[in-house]
Parts: sequence; C-alpha cells; structure tokens
Amino acid sequence: MKRFQHLLIPFIVLLGILTLAISPGTRSTDPAVPSTWRNLEKGLDLGIFQAPKKSALGDSLIRILRADTDYFGLRLLNASSQDQGKRQSVKNWADRNDLVAAINASMYQKDMMSSVSYMKTRQHTNSNWVSKDKTILAFDPADKSLPPVRMIDRDCEDFDKLRKLYGTLIQSIRMVSCHGENMWAPHKRMWSTAAVGLDNRDRVLFIHVRSPYTSHDLINMLLELPLDLKQAMYVEGGADAQLYINTGKEKHEFIGSYSSGSREHDENTFSHSVPNVLGLVRLEK
Repeated sequence: MKRFQHLLIPFIVLLGILTLAISPGTRSTDPAVPSTWRNLEKGLDLGIFQAPKKSALGDSLIRILRADTDYFGLRLLNASSQDQGKRQSVKNWADRNDLVAAINASMYQKDMMSSVSYMKTRQHTNSNWVSKDKTILAFDPADKSLPPVRMIDRDCEDFDKLRKLYGTLIQSIRMVSCHGENMWAPHKRMWSTAAVGLDNRDRVLFIHVRSPYTSHDLINMLLELPLDLKQAMYVEGGADAQLYINTGKEKHEFIGSYSSGSREHDENTFSHSVPNVLGLVRLEK
C-alpha cells in the first residue's frame, strides 16, 4: 500500500498541472495586451486588443482610439487647400495643426492629392466625385440640434438631403452597414488597415491594425470585440495606413506595412506622406 501511495501522489500532481495547462478558461495576463479600455483623458480612451484570429505577420493587435463627441470634434485637413499646401505624414499633420490625434481620411488618386471619392469642407472641396461607395462620414452640422458626427449609409438614408446639413463630408468604402452587417465578401488579399467607426453611443473610433488581414476577416473580428461597433468605413491600407496620438502627456504612432501583391511586408518603419487626414480636436468647454 505504501508503494502504491508513493506512485499515486506524483501522478495526481502531474494530472493537476496538465489540467491547468489545457483549461480553456486560462488566458494571458500580459499587461501589454489589455482586455479593457485605458482612459487617456476625459472623453478619450485607448484600447489595444488581441485579434481573435492570429495573423501570419506582426503582433496581431487591434488598436483603437475612442473619442466622446461631447469633448472632441473632428477636422479634415487637405494638402490641396491653400492653407496647408503639401503632403505630410499623419504625425506631422497632427503636430503642425495642434491635433490630439489623426488618421488617414481616405485613399487617394494618382495625382497624389485628390481623394478617390467625394470630400469637402465648408471652405475647400478636395474631390467633387460622388462614387458608388455607400458610406459618407459627416460632421460640422449646420444646426446644433443635429448629431455632431454621423455615418450616412446610402442604402438607409437620403444622402442628397443630408449632405446639405453638414459642412464636412468624406465618402469611402463601407465596412459595417447601418444594419450592423459585414459588407465585404470573403477574399484572399490582405493588408494593414486604417478605418473609422462609430459605436452605439456615437463615439468616434480611429482603428489601426498593422498585421495583415483580409477586410472581411477584420470586420468580423471588430464586430466580435467589445467595441459596441455600429458602423465603420475603410480609409487606407498597406504602408500608408497610420494613426497618431498626442495628448500632451503621451504619444503613440502606429504605421502600416503589409499589402498583398506589393513589396511591402512587415519591415516598414517609415511614416509615408499622405494628402488628406482626419484629425481629432478638443472642444472648448
């Protein structure tokens, strides 16, 4: 009996170790990958989420800046306008215009200045072309009773009517529809991504993912994460995709790298110059 007990005890200990190792409830507690939002200042939060699906390259992290429109507003800046005049990295756009944060405003045409779709402010029109794309980010309302920021979905709303009510309009590719649906069909091409979204409280989301994913897979992951995501649109991919944050107390710069069918992989360390950025500004209280 003593010999049996001598063999049984190590076996029980080993069984316990194996049970802990394979338990589905065991999760990483790496502080570099928080599972909740971190507040940067009143109305501004940064979330860094481990993507539900691991990418073949990079850290597989989804970084999101969330801004409450009671405390922050949006500003569109264009290299084509006389007051700006040149392309810059997103970081330089932000620092030179006193922005709290900035992200790509859209993809651009071969002239390296014009957006691929409709883009205007009250003072300047960058592109008059209303493309077939379904989503238009609208802000700077003519009436304070209107939502300060909205995403117009042309399948659900009358764009011709609503466009008259907002001073700034940015048209781009729809990712999440007004019905909360993934609007990208499955495909094989992958890239780094910059996107803009709204949650169900109409807080603005600046989304950046350096690791390459198909847009279809990325949208599914964004809908799965605890973002309360309502709508989203694609603004840039590959090495041009950038997000920069500067609160005065801390700075973060995230740049893209990979794009299928190009020479870009996960080695890019250079912030590319882009012609149009969407900036975040503090509102005066």
